[in-house]
Amino acid sequence: MSMTPRERVSAALKLEKPDRVPVVPNLTPISCAHLLGWSQAKIALDTNAALESMIKVYDEFGPFDGVNPVVCCTTNSLLLQGHKVKIPGKNLPEDVPWQMVEEEILKFEDYDKILELGATKFWTNELVYRTSDEIKTQRDVTKLLHAEISFYLKSFKEWYKRDTVPMIGGGGSHPFFVLSLCRSMVKFSEDLYYHPDKVESVIASMAKEYIPIWIKICKATGVKMAFFCEERASATIYPLKIFERFWWPYTKQMVEELWANGIRSWFHLDTCWDKNLPYFLELPKGSAVIALDGTTDIFKAKEVLGGHLCIAGDVHPSLLSLGTPEEVEAYCKRLIDEVGGDGGFILSSGCEVPFACKPENLRIMVETGKNYELSKQ
Repeated sequence: MSMTPRERVSAALKLEKPDRVPVVPNLTPISCAHLLGWSQAKIALDTNAALESMIKVYDEFGPFDGVNPVVCCTTNSLLLQGHKVKIPGKNLPEDVPWQMVEEEILKFEDYDKILELGATKFWTNELVYRTSDEIKTQRDVTKLLHAEISFYLKSFKEWYKRDTVPMIGGGGSHPFFVLSLCRSMVKFSEDLYYHPDKVESVIASMAKEYIPIWIKICKATGVKMAFFCEERASATIYPLKIFERFWWPYTKQMVEELWANGIRSWFHLDTCWDKNLPYFLELPKGSAVIALDGTTDIFKAKEVLGGHLCIAGDVHPSLLSLGTPEEVEAYCKRLIDEVGGDGGFILSSGCEVPFACKPENLRIMVETGKNYELSKQ
C-alpha cells in the first residue's frame, strides 16, 4: 500500500521501513536559481524571488517527500547571524553565489557581553551592525528580520499546499559553530587552547539560551524538528578531547531537552565525522537525524548508528555537479540497498544540492529514490 509523504517520512524518522525511501534533496535558492537559469543576483536579496525559485524547482523536478524550508541560505539570514557577505550584483558578478567573508567580527571581549546580555540580544543589538555598512539603525535590523520571518512562514504555506513535509521547524547553527564562524577559525582555535574556561562558559550559556527558543519556534510552526548545523567540531578539524569538552556535552543536553518536548534534532554534519559517530549512540533512540555530506563514510555510519538514529544523505555535490546520470543512479541504488534496506534512511543530497548541479542529475536522483524500491516489489 502506498504511503503519503508524511507517513513515509514519519516511518523513516521512527526507524521503520516505509514503502520506499523518502526523497528529500537539500535545496537552497542558490541551486534552484541555477537550475532555472536565473542569475544569483535575482535571489540574493529578494526573499520572495528566493522562495519562488524553490517552489518552481519543486514543481518541475518533484514532487519530493520533504523539503528543508530553513537553511542558512539567504543573504539576509547570514547578515543576521553575524557574517560579512559578498553579494552577487554588488561586489560579485551577477551569477556568482554569495560568499561569506570570514574574519574576526566577534572580539574576545565580546564573550563577556554574551554572558551578560545573552547571545540573541548581543547579536541583534551590536554584532549585526558590524556585518555591513548598510545596517546602520535598528530599523534596518528589523527590516531584515521581517524579511526572513516572511520567507520562513510563506515557505511553510507553500509546502503544505503541495502535500510535502517541511523537515525543519526551528533551530540554527550549533553554538560551537556560531562562535567559530564569527571569531574566525584561527582566533576561535586559539581561544579553545588559551582560554578554554571562557569559551566553555559561553557555549554553555548559548546552549541554555537556544533550547527554549528552538522549542518555542518548533511548536509554533508545528514541525517538531530542530536544525543543528555544524561543520567544524569533527575529528577532521579538532582532536576528540576538544569535541568531548566543548561540543558533545552541550549537544547531548540540547537534544535530550528537545526530545523531552517531543522534538527531534536534525544534524547537518559537514566534514568527516567517522571518529565521532559512536558518541551519537548516547542520544535517545530515534531522537535525531544524522545528515551527512559525503565525506563521512555513510556505510560506516549505518554500521554504527543503524537502528538507533535515522540517517540522511549523501549524494555528493561533486557527483551531482560532475557525474553522469548513470553514476548518480548507481550510487542512489547503493544507498537504498545498503543504508536504507531496513528503514531509518532518507535519500538526500550530501550537504546542499550544489550550485553547479546538472538538472538531469537531480532528476535521476529523485526518480531513482521514488521508483527503485517499488520496482523490486
